[in-house]
Amino acid sequence: MPQHIRSAWLKTLGTLALLLGAAVVVGVLIGHVWMALTLTALGVLAWHYWRLRQVLRRLTARQRAEPAAGIGAWNELDRLLYRSQDEMRARKRRLIEMLRTYRAAAQALPDAVVVVDRNSQRVQWFNKAAGGLLGLHHPGDMGVSIVERLQPLPLAHWLAAGRNAEPMLDAASPADPDLRLNLRLIPYSDDYWLLVARDVSKLLRLEQVRRDFVANVSHELRTPLTVVHGYLDMLDPEDFPDSGPMLAEMRKQSQRMAQLVEDLLTLSRLESQEELGEEHVAMAPMLSTLRREAEAHSQGRHTVEVIDEAGVDLLGSNKELHSAFSNLVTNAVRYTPGGGTVTIRFVREGDGAALAVRDTGYGIPASHLPRITERFYRVSSSRSRESGGTGLGLSIVKHILGLHQARLDIESEVGRGSEFSCHFVPARVVQREQSVPLSRSA
Repeated sequence: MPQHIRSAWLKTLGTLALLLGAAVVVGVLIGHVWMALTLTALGVLAWHYWRLRQVLRRLTARQRAEPAAGIGAWNELDRLLYRSQDEMRARKRRLIEMLRTYRAAAQALPDAVVVVDRNSQRVQWFNKAAGGLLGLHHPGDMGVSIVERLQPLPLAHWLAAGRNAEPMLDAASPADPDLRLNLRLIPYSDDYWLLVARDVSKLLRLEQVRRDFVANVSHELRTPLTVVHGYLDMLDPEDFPDSGPMLAEMRKQSQRMAQLVEDLLTLSRLESQEELGEEHVAMAPMLSTLRREAEAHSQGRHTVEVIDEAGVDLLGSNKELHSAFSNLVTNAVRYTPGGGTVTIRFVREGDGAALAVRDTGYGIPASHLPRITERFYRVSSSRSRESGGTGLGLSIVKHILGLHQARLDIESEVGRGSEFSCHFVPARVVQREQSVPLSRSA
């Protein structure tokens, strides 16, 4: 126990002993000792009760009074209460100042920030940017339903997803149709969500300019490349024996450039496409076609296996899905040494389905996997060029799968091979109309 508290209690007990001693003396003098002690004890209790009432009244009314001078238990309690109230007020001031700082920081953000009650989905607070981006205005929109207030946006199902809500990457602003927004829902407590809207109009315009540039340049290159390739085909190496190797190399490079232009045009078209037609894609004929293409590309150097365990078909664009699967199969053959195995496997995956292409090739280092689907990204530039790759195949695959609400997973181990898996959601799986048996290997 601290010295000052011990002194206070000793002072109080000493005062009590002094009062009781005085009561005994007075009682002896008047001949009624017990009466004097009783009256003194009642007086002491009354005084303590009065001090207790003072403390309770001050706590209830939250009064802040200077502690009375003196030494004693009640004086020490007064000082402790005064100090506690002082610290509490200082802490409250710091919290208020911190809240002001955070609000000022949120107000300064260029992104719209809206605090939404999780249960009622009503607006609790929003910053200044929410006015220009979402059309929210203070104080009229405080407490309103965010779904009703931003009705043009499909928020009901999005908010219902809660923590699982995927960001809206391109949504029209309710305040200005020319503005394009990126919306994110961030649960930051059990009771509140943070809706963050960012203006991505300039970014999307720049992306559109880039796509238009690539498409226009590719279109412009297509004609001269066709002319060059045509003239090269007309030149017979036998007529120019000294220039034969040079003509062959020119023909090879012109073909590579033509393929690069075609891939760029395909990628540009896919990037500007929002949805695909829904055809019934028969997977048995598709797998047979992929096997024939793999065997033709392999020219007998590999073992090609096709395993069809799904027994279902897919819903989507037959042309685009064939392009994606063919890219994966061609890559598997291209980057697998002679004597290796390429396996094409179509299986059920819960209510969905997956097509996987596995090879026993060189494999891809783990450091390259996060960027492997970027356009023009190459794990080995020399190997890719020697095999005729353009560096756009996997980027095309990724975009085609994205348009089918599917995803591409890649597993690879250097020296043991790679597996590229296309995973399709249940909505893209339909019953097979006709089963065509496939041999397991060729």
